[in-house]
Amino acid sequence: MAVPLTADQMLAALRAEGVRVVEHPGWRTHDRAGHGAWGPVHGLIIHHTGGTAPSDGDIVWAGRADLPGPCAHAYLAKGGTLTLTSAGRANHAGGGDGNVLQAVIDESYGDRPPAPYQHEGSTGAVDGNARFYGLECSNRGDGADPWPATQRDQAVRWAAGICRAHGWSEKSVIGHKEWSDWKPDPVIGMAEFRAAVATRLAHPASWNPTTPEDNEMTFSATDARTNWAFKGSTDKVDMRQYLVSTYETVQRLVATETAQTAAISALAKALSDAHPGVDTAQVVAAVQKAIADAVIHVDVTVGDTTTKES
Repeated sequence: MAVPLTADQMLAALRAEGVRVVEHPGWRTHDRAGHGAWGPVHGLIIHHTGGTAPSDGDIVWAGRADLPGPCAHAYLAKGGTLTLTSAGRANHAGGGDGNVLQAVIDESYGDRPPAPYQHEGSTGAVDGNARFYGLECSNRGDGADPWPATQRDQAVRWAAGICRAHGWSEKSVIGHKEWSDWKPDPVIGMAEFRAAVATRLAHPASWNPTTPEDNEMTFSATDARTNWAFKGSTDKVDMRQYLVSTYETVQRLVATETAQTAAISALAKALSDAHPGVDTAQVVAAVQKAIADAVIHVDVTVGDTTTKES
């Protein structure tokens, strides 16, 4: 049992742990105050968004039509940037199992807390939004969408930072699927995640492992991937999924180009019909060149100043 961290305490704990924190404007007062208790807090819940960046990050902040935001205390992009979205009550956990809550409070379980038999709206459900911090990690949750090493590392650091601030062990960290029998997230092995948190907690907050593998959680057999690392990079990727994603991206680009060409041709024809004598071929070529120039300009500008998150 603990009093929730203040916004300043949360920020300091995460920065000390090496979390790459971004403060969303207004996050300190963005919460669900007046819709239930906030505290005492007992642990942390890890989620995956089920969507894709950047729209899933917007939802974590603002919510959906059926679920007002904030939907977590932080949103973690694939590139490892963690955006703070709330320092108070957030709509992330919902109803869950009281036996799980007690096991987290006591930190008394083995590899996993007891199986949950409650969920939002069930007779014996406990309000998890009052008791847990929540982290939403950008991932489709289909078992194919990869979890980059930097994203896993930052998730572990976030959990360790909060636990360290409260004096909790790794057993205060659970997955949403371990809290509610309705939920499948996150699609990672939580026993392995907790082991990675325990490793960090055994070192000072400033600890930076000498090799990336020292601070990476591994997946259970059902989550195993064939990982490869590009030359000059420490981030590992699932090569099969990388090739599939690349192929799908190329197909989308081809479809987009085809639709774009058709739209430009239709526009040129309409212009020719309205103004006889206009060379439609020149119109199409000029529009396509303008688009190409704009795309190249954006790639050069953005590529030099930002890091793509997904």
